[in-house]
Amino acid sequence: MTIVKATPETIHDAAAILRDGGLVAFPTETVYGLGGDATNGRAVAAIFAAKGRPSFNPLIVHVADAGAASRLAHLTPLARRLAAAFWPGPLSLVLVKQPDCPIADLATAGLDTIAVRVPAHPIARALLQAADLPIAGPSANRSGHVSPTTAQHVDADLGDKVALILDGGATPVGLESTVVDATGGTPVILRPGGVTRADIARVAGGRVEIAGGEETSRPASPGMLARHYAPATRIRLDARGAVPGEALLAFGAQVPHHAGPMVNLSPGGDLVEAAANLFSALRTLDAAGATAIAVMPIPDTGLGEAINDRLRRAARNL
Repeated sequence: MTIVKATPETIHDAAAILRDGGLVAFPTETVYGLGGDATNGRAVAAIFAAKGRPSFNPLIVHVADAGAASRLAHLTPLARRLAAAFWPGPLSLVLVKQPDCPIADLATAGLDTIAVRVPAHPIARALLQAADLPIAGPSANRSGHVSPTTAQHVDADLGDKVALILDGGATPVGLESTVVDATGGTPVILRPGGVTRADIARVAGGRVEIAGGEETSRPASPGMLARHYAPATRIRLDARGAVPGEALLAFGAQVPHHAGPMVNLSPGGDLVEAAANLFSALRTLDAAGATAIAVMPIPDTGLGEAINDRLRRAARNL
């Protein structure tokens, strides 16, 4: 990993790394983010792998402005008011995805919603402009560790798991963004952060709900949903093969013969590739009209833990 002072030249280099599918750490006004191309499933999978993230929680996608956000998600009247008041800034809005949203399914954990944010930090904004793509950017630290507010924090936590760290000094806010569900008419705070409840209430002009509190039964964050994308078709785990009428979700080179619908998550046994393909594979097999989806065993190490967690959730909710 290389720490470099953020300059127009190094930001250009970082943008090229992102466009090539690599990972870059960069400062925002909240904390340092671990950035990858949000439209590239393999890049998103690499983010989960680098963080050691235990499950495929939705990632916040950073965009240049509200116009870019509207191309990814439906901005409700509430969302437009909040965006006008707090963007650029430490507010992430959870919104319903546009039908043609190009963001990788893995970045949204298969949900029909997406969390988007327009950062205020000049380095983050310059990187978004140079890369010209939406950037998935969770905090640049090992999952469960304290969020990083300096480039040195990132280096200590992630080692060589990221190609480049843009050093912009200490982050000014030092607290993650507030995450608000703005899909309806009432704002629901999913995660407190850099924008206060009072600020949101002032702009929204009414009641603000807190997820997980007495006022709402919604989950505390999108990542806590037990059911992310569960197919309608029954799932059978740890299958050594598929019976007639079933679809097969395969993994690795040793795949039993199957005449019915089949998708191999990774013929080469690459867990990053498998993670990148997981949600699209489930959608494909769900549409195949099979009686069930037989899922071959997947190693329960590295990203395999998250893949298996996701599959168990999908199987449990049917």
